[in-house]
Amino acid sequence: MLKGSKFEDRASASAEAKKAMLAKFQSRPSVEDPEVQKRIAERRAIAEARAIRTAEREKLKQEEAARKAAEQEAARQAELAARSKQDELKAQQAALLEERKAKQKAARDARYAARKQRK
Repeated sequence: MLKGSKFEDRASASAEAKKAMLAKFQSRPSVEDPEVQKRIAERRAIAEARAIRTAEREKLKQEEAARKAAEQEAARQAELAARSKQDELKAQQAALLEERKAKQKAARDARYAARKQRK
């Protein structure tokens, strides 16, 4: 037979393992221990600092988004102003062209009328 294959040996080894696990768990410091309190406070401080940094990042993202939106709106307004000015120039050019055509027609009509009177 193999060594340690008896039921009593296996049962005692299992009991010893359970006792070792229980001793390990019981040797752990309690929540009232100053070291544990110190670690809890450190973790809390780290979590608070992380929350503050996250809030700052979100604030910066919102400010950046607002700045970009303002820039886009300003660019859109500038483009609309440029288009409006361009449309005004086109309208002025069209009015000048119409005026010139009207003058040319009036001069042509006058020449035609003068020629008719000479005949």
